Amino acid sequence: MELSNEDLLRLNVLAIHAEAIRIDENRLEVHGIKGDQEMKVALHPDGNPEHYLRRVRELLAGIVLNSPGGYPVYIQRWTRMGQVESARLSSLLKLAEPEAVMAVVCSPDLTNELARLAWWCEPQAEYARRLLEQPAVAAGPLGAALAAFLVEHLPFETAPQQILESVRLVLQPGLIEAPLKQRLWNRGRSSKSYRVGFLETIPDALPEPLPPRSDLPTHQPVLRQLAKQENRYAAFLEKLLESRGQTFAHTVIDVMTRPADQDVVSALFKAVGEYFSTIRAGRDELREIAEIDAVVESLLATDSGPLRDLWDTLPQLRGEIRAMLFLAHLDDTLLTPILSLTDAVGSVMRKKIRPVSEPMVQNLTCLLGVGTKADYPTDSAALRKNMRRK
Repeated sequence: MELSNEDLLRLNVLAIHAEAIRIDENRLEVHGIKGDQEMKVALHPDGNPEHYLRRVRELLAGIVLNSPGGYPVYIQRWTRMGQVESARLSSLLKLAEPEAVMAVVCSPDLTNELARLAWWCEPQAEYARRLLEQPAVAAGPLGAALAAFLVEHLPFETAPQQILESVRLVLQPGLIEAPLKQRLWNRGRSSKSYRVGFLETIPDALPEPLPPRSDLPTHQPVLRQLAKQENRYAAFLEKLLESRGQTFAHTVIDVMTRPADQDVVSALFKAVGEYFSTIRAGRDELREIAEIDAVVESLLATDSGPLRDLWDTLPQLRGEIRAMLFLAHLDDTLLTPILSLTDAVGSVMRKKIRPVSEPMVQNLTCLLGVGTKADYPTDSAALRKNMRRK
């Protein structure tokens, strides 16, 4: 099917002058933008509209990229890997191809102006997420608008991974105000994916903070004295007993009562590992609880520096010291041997990961000071009951 002479002429003019082009398939219109001015070409197909639109895209690819066969397949393969040359980015926005726009938003060479044009081409949630992953865009004039779009779109998201990713991105500094953060936090009561986004992005500034642990005033003078001697273990333990550490531990346990799927669980374990990473010894990936226990025991037995000073000075907190060392060597790698063998979600998944989730919860609750690790419940029903009581 050939394009009409009128459409052919007007599309050539549009492709030459526009900075970006998109197609409204429902209205059979091609739109272009240059600066703040928008242009429009109404199409006049004399047959199948889908075939006609394909010819329109082939024409645009021929004019813009000298590729008369349409959008090059090899570029599609590279789209989400950010491997498109920076010199080609502005041209891709004239193709009216969603994957071409994705190539632009995933590029490390993206500028704020290209981001503005890409968002005009494809104002959809997936593109907003990719754009907000770029620090310059998140901090630029488009950042707040992208965050507002994602927040409004969140009630319509069904995939837990997309929910927590959107929450993580909109919580970047300066994008949304405190009341909106509280709304997102409140949604986490029923959808734990929201809370994981908070744990990933603002772990020390979570809404609805808990009070410090009741015994903090007793231990704080000693912890601060050791911290002044550059004892990182003492400084971190003090933070864990403070409001921010207590709130973090409580929130992680709350999420573990009902994580939605494997992506959420993996993100949660990763967030915990990242939070405790400042006191981790080495970066080896540990895949077994026994390996973590062995590392902790080795550190306690062989360290003759700051860790030994803390251990000897505050014997009342040895359980908490051991717990924070355990959590420092835990991350999503621990889940790999389990999740690689199953696609289970929901309660079945929670049962399968119990050998690794129970030790994590038990060590977190030791930091909360609500009993010994062995006393703390780890099944979902008991966890939810305990969280309400807390």
